[in-house]
Formats: sequence, C-alpha cells, structure tokens
Amino acid sequence: MRRGRGFSAAAKPNPERRHWARLPLAIPVFVRGVNAQGREFLEFSTLLNESAGGVLLAIRKPLRRWSRVSLEIPSAPLLMNVSLPGTVRRLRARVVRITSVEGWNLCGLQFLRPLA
Repeated sequence: MRRGRGFSAAAKPNPERRHWARLPLAIPVFVRGVNAQGREFLEFSTLLNESAGGVLLAIRKPLRRWSRVSLEIPSAPLLMNVSLPGTVRRLRARVVRITSVEGWNLCGLQFLRPLA
C-alpha cells in the first residue's frame, strides 16, 4: 500500500469497462460483409449476448479485426413491410475482438452507432 493513496493498483478489482449491461440472449442473425479476398458474403449466425454498444457473435466464417459488418435480425414475414417506430432490424458494427473456440469464431462487435 502506498502512503496516502489507498490500495495499490494490484490490490484493486478490475473496474467494469462496459457502459451498458449485457443481455445473455441467443438471437439468430444474418451477417453481411466483405471477406479478405474482397468478395461479399452473407452468413446465418447467432448473437450470444447483446448490449446497447455491441454484441458477441458466434460465426463459422473467419472475420478480420476492424472489418465492418452489417447484422440483420430476421422477423416474421408479416412484419417485413410494417414500419414500427423505434425498432431496429439492421445494425452496422465493426469487429474489435476475435477468439476461436472449437471451430467457431467468437467476435466482439462494436456498433457504429450505439442503440442508447
């Protein structure tokens, strides 16, 4: 302990860096982007948790860090042409973190415009 400063940095718990609470909901999503060869792709995937600032995406396709993707949450055909105020179905994000686990790429995505 340093004098007059309280606990040392090593003794302090890590402060939470997230601005928004995460929701542990598995949500199906279509992911659009451009691969390393410059070709557009569309892949059906799953969001594992969500917040107003971003999501954790489980996807088979390898994504590049800092690449941009578009996420589209599918809805029932009845709602496809209905405009509901305050609802978002298409989100733009960038890949900020990638972890490979058993054939899956777990990608931390940050929304280009937070939802809150």
